[in-house]
Amino acid sequence: MTGAADGFTALAASEYFRGYSFIGLLAVIGVLFVAVAFGAGRLLRPVVPTPEKLLTYECGVDPVGEGWAHTQVRYYVYAFLYVIFAVDSIFLFPWATVFAAPGYGATTLVEMFIFLGFLAVGLLYAWKKGVLAWA
Repeated sequence: MTGAADGFTALAASEYFRGYSFIGLLAVIGVLFVAVAFGAGRLLRPVVPTPEKLLTYECGVDPVGEGWAHTQVRYYVYAFLYVIFAVDSIFLFPWATVFAAPGYGATTLVEMFIFLGFLAVGLLYAWKKGVLAWA
């Protein structure tokens, strides 16, 4: 009886890894496709560097002044906070579908409150650090 069970386990394992080998093969083909495309582009393009071609392109206007510009960091912080909360809000949709399934209501509700608690702690941390103050 154990021989049949071992055979079934081996068959299930081979089926399991066959799926991953297919994904791995697709990944290798994708990487090779990109490498061949970049290599062909490098071999086939004309290389004629001139001082004009080596200038920084700024919408058709010749660059004037220094290459450094001061930028307010707070714009990046707001963008970062937006991305964090946008990605977190995307997690609400799968949660809502699981919450609607019978038998998962209380468990998923507790999980969502834990998730929202982590978000609240992050927002509170940003607020305490003064990140959300615009001035």
